[in-house]
Formats: sequence, structure tokens, C-alpha cells
Amino acid sequence: MPGIPEVGGDGMVRAAEQAEAAGGEQRGAEKRAAEAAIAEQVDSRAGETAQAQKAESRGAGRYAPSPSGDLHLGNFRTAVLAWLFAKHEGREFRMRIDDIDAQRSSEESAKQQLLDLATMGIGYEGRLWRQQECWSEYETALQDLREKGLVYECYCSRKDIAEAVRAPHAAPGAYPGTCRDLGESERAAKRAELAARGRVPALRLRAGVAEWEVRERFAVSGGVYRGAVDDMVLRRGGNAPKASGAPSSGDAGVPGGRAAGADGGAGAGAPGGPVNRDYAYNLAVVVDDALAGVGQVVRGDDLLSSAPRQAYLAHLLGLPPVEYVHVPLVLGPDGKRLAKRDGAVTLREMLREREIGEVVGQIAVSIGCPGVESVDGLLTDFDPGALPREPWVWEG
Repeated sequence: MPGIPEVGGDGMVRAAEQAEAAGGEQRGAEKRAAEAAIAEQVDSRAGETAQAQKAESRGAGRYAPSPSGDLHLGNFRTAVLAWLFAKHEGREFRMRIDDIDAQRSSEESAKQQLLDLATMGIGYEGRLWRQQECWSEYETALQDLREKGLVYECYCSRKDIAEAVRAPHAAPGAYPGTCRDLGESERAAKRAELAARGRVPALRLRAGVAEWEVRERFAVSGGVYRGAVDDMVLRRGGNAPKASGAPSSGDAGVPGGRAAGADGGAGAGAPGGPVNRDYAYNLAVVVDDALAGVGQVVRGDDLLSSAPRQAYLAHLLGLPPVEYVHVPLVLGPDGKRLAKRDGAVTLREMLREREIGEVVGQIAVSIGCPGVESVDGLLTDFDPGALPREPWVWEG
């Protein structure tokens, strides 16, 4: 046909081959791009998984307010530091309500403190832990120590202990071991004497060491703190728990008791009767931290001397050790620990007169981050090495 060039057979073949080759290259490029994208996603997910596994292996940080009143500025500063240390290192952050003292704790205070923390920008991952939901775990830990022969009854009153520690060569503040090695006849007599007064003995740990070391990140140089360990109370004594009605001061009754023995097998002593569940804080906090996967404990340096006792107890229970970070307290203008006498020191009171940014700004100055007015902003500027080691004096 005129006007239409003829294409020979060889030309058509070459054109087809070229078109096929071009299509193949395009498909190959698309395939390589898809494979690269998939590989990038896999690497990213692997990195995220590795990071999450690393954070989990290191353990979470935590804050554990006691709901006995409103959160004050010193509590909030410690909460901020606990959150910052955890987030700075890629750890998750846990929240626990330390309400083991039922007589002093209230749900209203717990809700208000959590609200104050959330308002200021402090959140947490996972469930909200509460000590009053962990009685069975405390009893399990106590039973574990009993089975190892590490629990004994103590019949001493506070007056007895105070007089004993005033004796020459007694370690200041340490239990002198008065009831540690009593014979069974002596124990039976003292137990009967307490029972006649409607009281039960305390349970103490039969410690095998006088000192213990802990990892301490801030309060001491060298990263290790060694402190005293004594036969600490595991479950307090006092008024025998009642079968019904409100529990006695410091006690709470639950069914299921066992007959008492030298290892403190029961609170009331009658099989099937109520059990004293007035567990000591040292026992509870060790179990609590393990349950929540906590690996770092940031708190006030007034609790530094408690760390060796708690770490030793964790060791006996086969629980993982934690890293401690004991930070300086907040003091009032008079140089004493911040308290109500210093004016409006609770967050609820302060936020009636000040903006959130102003309150956070004061905390920021105290931890070496001046000019920051949000908790998220603190995370950007926070340098653990720049945290002042002296107490912060709040001037109002």
C-alpha cells in the first residue's frame, strides 16, 4: 500500500525483542524496588523488635505514689525524674499505687494523684498496679522464705527493741536478734502471752548476711552502694485479725489461716481462721517490682539505706536485681523537707494559682534544664550527668 513502509521479518523480530527486553528491565527494576522495600520494612521491624527486646530485658522504670493525700511538689519532681531516666534509656514506664497501708490510703487520693500526673504530662505503659491486689503474691513469697527456713516469729514490742538497740555494740537501727534463736518452749510461752492479749507476733527474715551491695547509679560514686542488712520484718504483728467487720489497725483479715508455728505459719493461729496480711513494705515492694517487670527504681535518697535490704530479699526470692537511682529531696525555705508548713506545696493547690508551664519550669531549673516548660521538652534536654547532686531548696 502506498505511504506505508514495509517492515521486513527481521526488523519485526528485533523490535519485538527490544520491547520484551525493555519490559523485562522495567519488571526487574520494579521487582528489585519491591524487594528493597520489603527488606527495609523487615530491617525496620527487626530493629524495633530488637529495641523492644532490649528495653524489656533491661526492665521498666516506675513511679509508685502512696495515696495518703495530694501529690506535692517533691513527689512530682521524683516522678518526673523517674519518667525521664526511663524514657532517656528507652525503657517502658510503669505506675503502681502503693496502698498496702489500707488505713492511710484512699481511692480518692489515688485518683487525684493520677489525675495530677496525667495533667502534667506523666503517662505510663501497661496496667495500673495496686498493692492491695497482690496479697496472694506476698503470701507466696513469704511461704517461699518459710520453706527455706528463713522466717521466724518475733514477740518484741517497739519498746523492747528500742531498749535493746541502746545496748553497747548494738548496730544503730538494726534489729538485735532478740527472738532469733529462742527455743520452741520459749516461743510457745511468748506466743501464748501475746494471744492472751489478743495479739499476734511479727514475722522476721533470718538474714544470712550483715551487708549487701546494690547497683546505685547516682547517690554514690563508683556505682555500688553497700549497706546494712538485718532481720527485717516481713509481716507485722499487732492486734489479731478479726473474722468479720473492719480489720484492726494495721491488719486485714482473710480466710484460710493455718496453725501458728516457729516460722509464723499463721496470723491468728486457728486453722481456717482469718490471716494477718499486714505485710511489710520491704517484702511488698520487692515482689511488686518483679511482677511489673521493673528494672530501674528512681526515688528519694532518704530511702537509700533500704536498698540493700530489699536487694538481698530479692536475691533470696530468686528475683532479678534492679538498678537504683536515689535522687536528692526537695527542701523548704527553712532547709527542712518540703511540707505543708511551707504553704501551697501540692500540685492541686499550685495549679489553682499557676500555669502548668510555670510549675514544670521550676522543676526544669531544679534538674538542670532551665527554660523548659513541658515534660516532653524536658526529655529532649535531659542529661542525667547534669542533674544536681544537692537538694533543691524551693523558695515558693
